[in-house]
Amino acid sequence: MSVGPQLLPLNQLEHFYRGGERIALFRGATNTSPWRPEEWIASTTTMASDPERGLSRLADGTLLRDAVVADPQGWLGPAHVDSFGPSTELLVKLLDAGQRLPVHLHPDRAFARRHLGIPHGKTEAWVVLDVAEGAQVRLGFAESMRPPQVRAMVEAADSDALVRSLRPQPVQPGDAVLVPAGMPHSIDAGVFLLELQEPTDLSILLEAQDLAVDLWRDGHLGLGFDVALTALRPDAPGESELDALVVRGDRLGAGGLVNLLPADAEPYFQAHRLRAAQADQPDSDPLVPAGFAVVLAVAGRGRLISGRGGGLDLRRGDVAVVPFAAGDWRLVGELEVLVCRPPVPRHGEVAT
Repeated sequence: MSVGPQLLPLNQLEHFYRGGERIALFRGATNTSPWRPEEWIASTTTMASDPERGLSRLADGTLLRDAVVADPQGWLGPAHVDSFGPSTELLVKLLDAGQRLPVHLHPDRAFARRHLGIPHGKTEAWVVLDVAEGAQVRLGFAESMRPPQVRAMVEAADSDALVRSLRPQPVQPGDAVLVPAGMPHSIDAGVFLLELQEPTDLSILLEAQDLAVDLWRDGHLGLGFDVALTALRPDAPGESELDALVVRGDRLGAGGLVNLLPADAEPYFQAHRLRAAQADQPDSDPLVPAGFAVVLAVAGRGRLISGRGGGLDLRRGDVAVVPFAAGDWRLVGELEVLVCRPPVPRHGEVAT
C-alpha cells in the first residue's frame, strides 16, 4: 500500500430527502441533482438499500474497504486491529439538509446484536459547518413519553405532533452534538454538518412527511414497528444531560489539537479541530499520533506532513484519508482541518 495520506474523490449520494448544494459548493463539484444530500467519506459501509452504494474509492479507483481488508495493520495499526479487528469502526459524512429530516432514531449495539445480528448500532455526532437563519436541530423528547403515545403518533402519521414533541436546540457553526443511540431527533432544513457515526446505516423512522420513502415498508429495519420501537428512548433528557451532549464551539481553545466531543463519545469515535501553527512558530505545530484518520479541510490552505509517508497539499473543501502507516503527522501553512478518528484502542477490547 501507499503509506502516505491520500485525497479522496467526491462520493456524493442520492437519498430520500433533498439537499446537497452546499456539499457540491464546498467540495468544488457540480451538483446535478437536488437529491444528493450526503457525501459518505472514507466509507467502508454500504447503504441499507444497496449492497454497493456508499463505499468510498481511493484516487486510483480501489475501494477503501478492499484496501483495508488487504492490509488492516497498515491502514489501522496493530493496536486497533487487536481491539476491533479489520473494521475502521467509523463512518464520516457531510450532510446538507435541503428539507427537514424526519423524526427518527438509531438502535444501540445491544439491539443491533439481538435483532440484526451485527456488532454496531448507530450512535452519531454532528459538527456544525453552517446554519441557515432560524434552523435548529431537535434532540430528545421535551417531555417523557409512554411508548403507546409514540406508537399512536406513528400510526396516525402525525408528523406535526412528533416534531413538536422534540426539544429544539439552537446551534451555530463550530458547535458539536453527540446523539446517543435510542434518542429521537431531527434536523431542520438549512443545517450543514459533518457527521461521525458507527459504521452502519440503521435508522428507525417515526414519520416521513414530504419524503420519498415508504414509512411502513422502510421505516422499521424490516422488524416491524412493534420490535423497532423498543429501541426508542421515551424519557426526556434533563437539562444537565443535554448540556453535556452539546459542545459550544465558542468555548473551545484556539490552537492545537482541540477535542470537539464530550467524553461519552470516546467509545465510538474521536473528532478534533486542528489548526496549523503560525509561520513564526513552526516548532509548535502539534503532532497527530499515527492511526487511521479522516481529514476535512474547512479553511485556508497548507500541507499535511506525515512522518513516514511524505506530504499532501490541502485547501478548503479537500478530504483526505491518513493510514496508520503514514506515522505521526502535522500541518503547516494557513490551514484548519477537522480530524475524525476511530475510538482509541483499549487492550483486550474486541467489538463483538
